Amino acid sequence: MTNLGWDFSGKVAIVTGAGGGIGRAYALGLARAGAQVVVADIDQRACELVAQEILSQDLEAKAVEVDISNPDSVTRMVGITQEVFGGVDLLVNNAAIFGDMKLDFLITVDLDYLKGFLDVNLLGALLCVRATYKAMESRGGGAIVNQSSTAAYLYSGYYGLAKAAINSLTQQLANELGSMNIRVNAIAPGPTLTEASAKVVPPDYMQSLVHSLALPRQGLPEDLVGMCLFLLSDQASWITGHIFNVDGGQVMRP
Repeated sequence: MTNLGWDFSGKVAIVTGAGGGIGRAYALGLARAGAQVVVADIDQRACELVAQEILSQDLEAKAVEVDISNPDSVTRMVGITQEVFGGVDLLVNNAAIFGDMKLDFLITVDLDYLKGFLDVNLLGALLCVRATYKAMESRGGGAIVNQSSTAAYLYSGYYGLAKAAINSLTQQLANELGSMNIRVNAIAPGPTLTEASAKVVPPDYMQSLVHSLALPRQGLPEDLVGMCLFLLSDQASWITGHIFNVDGGQVMRP
């Protein structure tokens, strides 16, 4: 994976949920494009391994353990970022409960579990934005990419509910932060091959789903990196409040 032509030299990026899968691909893509990257994840060992992978390529990274549902943990993450790299310019809200998600219906799921799930999969993104926007504003602005999903447009229980809410959060924050020159967009991946998706989606169902796509193959984390880098780059300087599907044609919207 190359830097795809973008130059983020002098930019500081935080990527949550970067200990594996799509988050790892985002962190690597940003680092290879010249950004100083905070590899943040609730799994300390996982984010350290990704940070070491970046550092081994003579690029800049710092591993930070974070629980995005905990305001103090998020504040600590941002503080470390500023201490190590001097500020924050870019934020990728990728962290979510997915691979270890409890499978249940909205009408029967335990409410305490649902609240904890939404604390991570919805409010975690908001906490990260609340903790970073002033640092971005102080450097003249910035860009945020939230991780949505095509699940937002399909039946997928409370996972889809959370991703639909992420779409709305993206639009609301774009309006609130635009005057600070902070842009907020989202990426909605389709069926993507990750360790987490393999845990949740049965192989037979995934095969059927992939065959239904306009481009009938399962996506790879690397398929999402170009869109992420574009939305974070100055080439997208007049784009905010939008959700971009990267999904092989799974969901086609006007």
